Amino acid sequence: MANSAQARKRARQADKQRAHNASLRSTLRTAIKRVQKAIGAGDKAAAQTVYQESVAVLDRIADKKIIHKNKASRHKSRLSAQIKALAA
Repeated sequence: MANSAQARKRARQADKQRAHNASLRSTLRTAIKRVQKAIGAGDKAAAQTVYQESVAVLDRIADKKIIHKNKASRHKSRLSAQIKALAA
């Protein structure tokens, strides 16, 4: 356990930030799963609508550096490719 007042405060701040980051990561995963569910249902129009909402979530979380920007880009690219494959 932290001994100094400064270290105790930093430990409290770290716990609070960790909880906040976990919440954002959960939001990210939910957004991705919503798109995958729409793709699984085979409804291209619905999948595109949900995809646009999810892109906003991905970008926002990448800007906050919860995930790396390349990881967000990779998710967007793969989801977009799956949506395009629905038409074929």
